[in-house]
Amino acid sequence: MQIDRNNKADAWLAHSQREQSGRLTIFLGAAPGVGKTFAMLSRAHELMRQGHHVLVGVVETHGRADTEALIQGLNVVPKKTVEYQDRFLDEMDLDQILKLKPEIVLVDELAHRNVPNSRHEYRWQDVNELLDAGIDVYSTLNIQHLESLNDVVYQITGIRVTETVPDALLKRLKDIRLVDLPVPELLERMNHGKIYLADVAPHALQGFFKPANLTALRDLAIQTVAGQVDIDYREKFVAQGQIIPIQNHVMLAIDGTEFSEDLVRRAHRIAERRNATWSVISIQKSKIENRQTFAVTKAFNLARKLGADTYLLYSNQIAATILQAAYDYGASNILLGKSAKKSLWQRLSSDHIADQLLEKQHPFEITFVQPLKAKNNESKTRIENTTSDWLTQGFGFNPREITESILIVLLGFLVALVSDHFIGYSELALIFVVTVLIVAMRTRMLITIMSVLICFLLYNYFFIEPRFTFRISAERGVMTIIMFIVSALLVGRLANQLRAQVLSLRAANSMSLQLQELERKLSTCVDVEQVLNISKQHLESSLNATVWLRVSGQSVGDTLILNEKDQIAADWTQKNAKPCGRFTNTLTNSEWWFNPVNLVADFGVVAIRFNRNLQSIHFEQQRLAELMIDDIAQTLSRVQLSLQLENSRVVAETEKLRSALLSSVSHDLRSPLAAMIGSADTLKYYGEQMPETDRHELLDTIHIEGERLDRYIQNLLDMTRLGHQGLTLSRAWIGVDELIGSASERLKRYQPHVSIKISFAEELPALYVHPALIEQAVFNVLENAAKFSPENVPIEVNIQQIESYLQIEIEDQGVGIPEDEREQIFDMFYTMQRGDRGKTGTGLGLSIVKAIIGAHMGSIEAFSGKHGQGTLIRIRLPLHQD
Repeated sequence: MQIDRNNKADAWLAHSQREQSGRLTIFLGAAPGVGKTFAMLSRAHELMRQGHHVLVGVVETHGRADTEALIQGLNVVPKKTVEYQDRFLDEMDLDQILKLKPEIVLVDELAHRNVPNSRHEYRWQDVNELLDAGIDVYSTLNIQHLESLNDVVYQITGIRVTETVPDALLKRLKDIRLVDLPVPELLERMNHGKIYLADVAPHALQGFFKPANLTALRDLAIQTVAGQVDIDYREKFVAQGQIIPIQNHVMLAIDGTEFSEDLVRRAHRIAERRNATWSVISIQKSKIENRQTFAVTKAFNLARKLGADTYLLYSNQIAATILQAAYDYGASNILLGKSAKKSLWQRLSSDHIADQLLEKQHPFEITFVQPLKAKNNESKTRIENTTSDWLTQGFGFNPREITESILIVLLGFLVALVSDHFIGYSELALIFVVTVLIVAMRTRMLITIMSVLICFLLYNYFFIEPRFTFRISAERGVMTIIMFIVSALLVGRLANQLRAQVLSLRAANSMSLQLQELERKLSTCVDVEQVLNISKQHLESSLNATVWLRVSGQSVGDTLILNEKDQIAADWTQKNAKPCGRFTNTLTNSEWWFNPVNLVADFGVVAIRFNRNLQSIHFEQQRLAELMIDDIAQTLSRVQLSLQLENSRVVAETEKLRSALLSSVSHDLRSPLAAMIGSADTLKYYGEQMPETDRHELLDTIHIEGERLDRYIQNLLDMTRLGHQGLTLSRAWIGVDELIGSASERLKRYQPHVSIKISFAEELPALYVHPALIEQAVFNVLENAAKFSPENVPIEVNIQQIESYLQIEIEDQGVGIPEDEREQIFDMFYTMQRGDRGKTGTGLGLSIVKAIIGAHMGSIEAFSGKHGQGTLIRIRLPLHQD
């Protein structure tokens, strides 16, 4: 049984991509002090003895004498000094390393956070750039700095690690080496001051360096290395075509709570343990609140950072949509976050999604993941935030909706008063039911319930006997009130569901409409400048932002709005094809968000500055911007490809024209050269014996044939010059009567007995053409017609304007051309033994004409003569505005 070809190809592609770029080797430890840096430096000395070019980019010795001794003998790149808050700090000189381009560079402490305002926020991003430049990197990392283990480490140690490395970086591994040390030996090193200074060691032993913590971290480090080894051997097996178990796909569904990031990290660990691909989805019933939006966006950003695909869906049927997404994305396991405690309101309003999924028949495995319990400080913060959210937006209070609801209820109450006092309408409950329906269509459920209660109180107090009290005197009145409340609640519920569906549909279609509108505008673009202008306008209107674009040296937008640092950031994005600036971890000091435009053979950059001072960008808005930039990149690639094809076509036409002219030199010039040589030889050897009249005739022959030769050579030089200019015609305005007249006079000099009848339409416009070339084309057609027209029968030339073209028709009264050969006469070396190309023709004159007319974007065709005899050549040239 053969392995899937796609999986095999993916494995080979991943392997080849790592081989083409630099490769990463990580010395992984469970905690500080296990000897990672020492092991890395020892390996560097071995590599240097083997003849490899090794540089030390940065090594943090922390004052350890053994480590400092190992640096001796290695080539160290001096650190650069960075000023920050009136202090001078040392950082790795990334640009100098890229300039030196060593084979291997040592970069200690992969998770280190750089000095603010550096090019990258973290050192692992510097490493990424080094790898992209084809430089192998050796680095060190403690297990607690791995992003996917952040929450697990927090639960183990009680310490939240803020400097983390994304797991996606591990995909660039060449090798991972576990540097391990037994816990007692590590504690012994701590007590002897070999890890931290004496005044710091006691605090570390009471905190992070507890034996239980170190044992758990050691286990995590071993699991991580084992997992990477497993991934590596599986990839090699697939690349060789050998069978391995089919991979699974884990899909996590989040709802935007404060535990969403925790669930993402746990889903990543589950997917890693199962060696499965994974994705994260969030399903919203309608437009979500700011708190929930922020949580979903943060969770999605973390998921993409850890290597997952993310999808934001809109639907009113949560359970059904989760199952459909599982089918669509090929999931085998559905992960659901389940909170241990729920408020009373959450229990009452819960849709019982888990119960619905369990009741339905499906092939998926469902796993419930309970979020890790927060520590006291975080719990307090979350409780405070939850309380604040409950007061401000948890139940959907919105000042505009509340105001509208009050006005609608008051209007319904006034209508009921007028109906009761002036019209005598008795079914007033229906008026209040309609009032509740209108409120439900415009607001959310909680406000609808409050409106039901208010309408009930108004109806009871003002319109049910005894009036102006809340007592009900008759059983019929009680039943009326009960039916009113039930009807109002049912109607309100249905109206709210309809409203939620409408909002969901509107939110789901908003992005599609924006993309469709952009695609519609871009579909009409024919050059790069037009694409850039339309893209800038659409991005600014859709995102409510200021936009600046640059592609292939062309930019749209005022360059002065970018300061020097922004220009550097734009250049970096265009060079490295990675985003930077705001909302990223690279060059974060800029107010602009720089995104790369990936073209076929080049890169561009789109800079976006939101008009509102956004602290973070919503996932939907980020996704919309990225999709629009992708569409812009595809359109630019299409336009560039079209221009390349057009240039190729023009070059091909140029080559055809050049070939025709060279063939003309080798064929059409042979006759005048032979005549000139023969006449000159006759004069040389027999001139003294010949009469004077014969000598003059021979001299006239040499003169005429010389002029003919000069004409051909001049034509050749013009066309050769034209070809070198890439068919950039040297156009000028000229009247068509002047062109036809000049060509006719030239022909009569060589064939005085030719008769030409020219007819012009009135007020013909001037032509914007290369005058010498068009004159040559008309001359060639006239000369071709003169060869076969009977004597004393004129060649007819008719000139008129047809719409946006100037039409020139040249008709002779010769034998004519068969219909099936009229298109072939314009091909090079196509010679006929009858018709317009007799035995004396070479078959090149009309091919040259076709090349000249085609270069002017015109056309030439052959027809039968108007009187059923001879040939009519029709030339059409496009007219231009003055």
